[in-house]
Amino acid sequence: MAELGPQDHIVLGLIARHGPLTPYDIKARLEESVDKFWPIPHAQLYRVPPRLADQGLLREEAEESGRRRRVFHLTDAGRAELTRWLGDPTSPQPETRDPAQLKLFFADLGDPGDVVALARNQVAEHQHWLDMYRDLYAEIDPADSVRATSRARILRLGIMHEQAYVDYWRELAANPDSLPESRQ
Repeated sequence: MAELGPQDHIVLGLIARHGPLTPYDIKARLEESVDKFWPIPHAQLYRVPPRLADQGLLREEAEESGRRRRVFHLTDAGRAELTRWLGDPTSPQPETRDPAQLKLFFADLGDPGDVVALARNQVAEHQHWLDMYRDLYAEIDPADSVRATSRARILRLGIMHEQAYVDYWRELAANPDSLPESRQ
């Protein structure tokens, strides 16, 4: 079996959580969940389920009439792979591809005022994400205990992450020429 990537485990997880899905349904479920921190191009997302079906991790069922949609079901092998992946405590190094951090790295080559403008823009951007995560957190239904706990965990991480960015960029906008207080 070919090495599986994050997009493969996302598809397996979404089908495990929501039941049989078409590629369009997978796209919709992705957009309402992990797309906020792990986006997948839609064209790639439509290629993943057939490939996982070829590997025996999903079973494809095609409608014989109507729109002839392709519905994908999790197989026992797919469930085993998802369980294996979730049980593995190791993860690859995180990838940070933040264009604002790239600009900040080269800021000494530009106009000094650009740093303040960048920082103010980033405060607004990260405040938007922070507010959205807080709103989503407030909407969690505690009666749905297992899914609520899982959702609360990732949203709490998102809230803390975005709060750190808001705090950093706000401090940089206010004091662009000073060294950071902590060099940890």
